[in-house]
Amino acid sequence: MNITNIRKRIVLTGGPGGGKTTALDLIRREFCGKIASVPEAATMIFSGGINRSMDPEVLKAQQTAIFNLQKHLEDIQRAAHPDCLILCDRGSLDGLAYWPESEQHFFETMNTSLELELARYDAVIFFETAAMSGASIKSNNPVRNESEQAAVDLDNKLKKVWSQHPNFNLVGRSESFIRKVMFGIMTIENVIGTYRE
Repeated sequence: MNITNIRKRIVLTGGPGGGKTTALDLIRREFCGKIASVPEAATMIFSGGINRSMDPEVLKAQQTAIFNLQKHLEDIQRAAHPDCLILCDRGSLDGLAYWPESEQHFFETMNTSLELELARYDAVIFFETAAMSGASIKSNNPVRNESEQAAVDLDNKLKKVWSQHPNFNLVGRSESFIRKVMFGIMTIENVIGTYRE
């Protein structure tokens, strides 16, 4: 499959414990040299010495930094890999699930809109958290320390936001991990086929 000149962007998101980050690594290997991945901005910040906080003012400052870093990382990968499909570990709208005030306040703070942020991405692949079915979501990522209930709450908030995208693809919690990865690969192939330039 030749995907030269496919200058598109896909976000892989979902609640904590959905297998998203591991799936992204496998998908990247499947499309070796044809996809440029964008790492999760929040993990970069929280693993770099910034502590997570529930204080509203600190939380807003953190989410503003994550939002801006996410977009800059995407721009870096686009500039560095102009002919690759960009696959993002979370997207610019994920911060809405953590924002302590209204959606309107989020968009005013970030000087953007829901429509503008959705339009950044050609497709959304949403990995539903395993916590939805009561499974453990413990991971090797030390900055991901949400409880199962917090993961469910975040999953629901994220789903409400991202499901407004016209090319929203839900990978349910009941799917096996291999099927989740295959669904992600097929969705990417469909995006490439639909938007081939």
